[in-house]
Amino acid sequence: MAQSGGRPVRPPQVLKGMRDILPQQMVLRQHVISTFRRVFERYGFEPIETPVLEYLDVLTGKYGEDEKLIYHFTDRGGREVGMRYDLTVPLARFVATHRHELSFPFKRYHIEPVFRADRPQRGRYRQFWQCDADIVGTASMLADAEVIMVWIDALSAIHMPNFVIHINHRKLLQSMAQFAGVPEAQAVTIHRAIDKLGKIGREGVREEMLQNGISPEAADRVLDLVELEGEPEVVLAELRTRLAGNQLAQEGIADLEELFRYLGEMNADPKHYCLDLALARGLDYYTGPVFEAMVSEPNIGSLGGAGRYDHLIGMFLGEDIPATGASLGLERIIDVIQELNLLPQPRTVTDVLVTIFGDEELGASLGFVSQLRAAGINAEVYLGERRDLRRQMQYADRKGIPLAAFLGPEEIAAGTVNLRVMASGEQFTVPVGEAVDTIDRLRVRERDSDGAAGE
Repeated sequence: MAQSGGRPVRPPQVLKGMRDILPQQMVLRQHVISTFRRVFERYGFEPIETPVLEYLDVLTGKYGEDEKLIYHFTDRGGREVGMRYDLTVPLARFVATHRHELSFPFKRYHIEPVFRADRPQRGRYRQFWQCDADIVGTASMLADAEVIMVWIDALSAIHMPNFVIHINHRKLLQSMAQFAGVPEAQAVTIHRAIDKLGKIGREGVREEMLQNGISPEAADRVLDLVELEGEPEVVLAELRTRLAGNQLAQEGIADLEELFRYLGEMNADPKHYCLDLALARGLDYYTGPVFEAMVSEPNIGSLGGAGRYDHLIGMFLGEDIPATGASLGLERIIDVIQELNLLPQPRTVTDVLVTIFGDEELGASLGFVSQLRAAGINAEVYLGERRDLRRQMQYADRKGIPLAAFLGPEEIAAGTVNLRVMASGEQFTVPVGEAVDTIDRLRVRERDSDGAAGE
């Protein structure tokens, strides 16, 4: 351990569950974020921003048992504050605050970090980014269908393979507990258990229910319903018959029938969504359809969660405003992209390094790099004090800059530029007047070749 003034100094560390993100990683993250932003805006969602810190009472009472994961403290003014746990509760507070300034239905997207005092593990961090798209002010299942379509288009745009959006309804989950004769106080134990069906199987779920005081008969009745499989319209018709006397179930079934009809009319690819009666989103504020985006390979869990929350905004206003939305987790998506090499992963934002031969050629190099930047090409000159070409080429190679431009005495005298493709060593000598177009073509070619390599 280092010493400072006779005292040991701890080496600088990042807090557990937090991360530094290096430039090459940020380039990929920004590409994914900009892709999602384009998809959201294509559907008419508009950006907003909310504070990282909220009054603690804004955040509490909305997350159920997960509330213990909220980072909170007393600030210097004696106020109890918390760091946002997700982007949905801040949206509800935002709508309540700015209700008369918004046009309803209000469609917003929000891409920002959130914070949870969670146990760090693969794909799970204490600071991570969510990419949310929500629709506020309509109870129509058309809004829920559009949220699912946004998910399908966003994940397809980054070439995410084999993703499936699982769909269920909170009213169906509640009605299943009623059907089994389980007291309302115990219903949550059923929801938690059946949510694990894909991981621990029927017997594991049954055993967990029994351990929580659910009778064997009730557990079997619930599992017989949850394990129904087939086309959504077929399963929903069967549920309508089996749960004929349950009004809550009939409402949930009607919603899902409408939702799946809209998805068909929107030409959603059926391979990317399914009815999953075992899906039980954990947050207490969901009231209607709930969704979860999953990939089978790699087995990294959920890429995002979503659902309808018709009462959440009313907790701030005293009157309900219906809402639905979807949230994609950027960290896990990035993990999948890197593991499966789904997207080109350029190492730098720079397209071309303009070299400097010496003081006499410096003016020509600076003029040329300014010309490239004015044309929209990301270009830089070497800023180090020692300007030998070998050092400049090492710099370009370490950063992964795809192109280098040389303006030596001979090129300046001839009115030309010498261009080198760093990966292949190809060289081209072109007139200065054609250099911008040539570099533009070469940079696109090199980026495309990176993408082909990634595929």
